[in-house]
Amino acid sequence: MSTALSIDTIDLHYGAAQALKSVSIECKPGRITAVLGRNGVGKSSTLRAVTGVHNISAGDIRFGDAVLRKSPPYKRARMGIGYVPQGREIFPLLTVRENLETGFAGLKRSDRNIPEYIFELFPVLKSMLGRRGGDLSGGQQQQLAIGRALVTRPKVLVLDEPTEGIQPSIIKDIGRALQFLRDEKGMTILLVEQFLDFCREIADDIYVMDRGEIQHAGPASDLDLPDVRRHLMV
Repeated sequence: MSTALSIDTIDLHYGAAQALKSVSIECKPGRITAVLGRNGVGKSSTLRAVTGVHNISAGDIRFGDAVLRKSPPYKRARMGIGYVPQGREIFPLLTVRENLETGFAGLKRSDRNIPEYIFELFPVLKSMLGRRGGDLSGGQQQQLAIGRALVTRPKVLVLDEPTEGIQPSIIKDIGRALQFLRDEKGMTILLVEQFLDFCREIADDIYVMDRGEIQHAGPASDLDLPDVRRHLMV
C-alpha cells in the first residue's frame, strides 16, 4: 500500500531543547492513524512539523511524492493538508458562515463554496450560520473547526486532540464524522489523542509516544496490550 503522508526519522528542537527524536510515522491512504501519549511527550510537536508551523531539524516529511522540508503552512494547506488545531482557534467575532469561508483562501474561485456534506455531518452548523463563533459551545466550536478544515478540500486531515473538553454526545458525532470521511470520502486522517476508547473505536493504526520518541506502532487492537498501556498511564 502506498503512503499518503510519511514522517521519516524527524528531529525537532525548540531552541536547545529537543522535542522529537527520530520520529517515523506512516499514514496510509484511506486510514485513520492515531498518535497517543501523555501530555508533553511530543504529539502536538509532531503535528506542528507536519503542518509546517515549526521546522524540523533533521529527517524528512513526504506528502505523496513531494518532500515538504521547509514548505510554509499555506503551501501545505494548498497541497491538501487540512489542520484542526488544539483549542480549535476559531474566530470568535466572525459568524459560523464567515469562519467556514476563511477556508476559501487557498482555493480556486470555482471551488469557493461550502460542501453540503459538512452540514450533513454537523447539522448544528447549518442552523447557526448567522451566529458568532464565540457564542457556540466548545463542542460546536470543535465541529466548526473541523468543518473549516474540510472546506479546504484536504487529502489528509490532521487533528490535534479533537475530543479535548468535549461532551460525550459530540465526541460520538466527531467519531462518526471521521469514519465517514475515511469510508465514504477516502480521506487519510492523522490525529493526536489521549482518549483511548475513542482511538480504539475509530483508528486503524496507532503510534504511542513517550519522551519525544515512538515507543510502539501497530494496529488499534494493540491498545489492549499491557506494554502499550504502560506508556499511556498518567
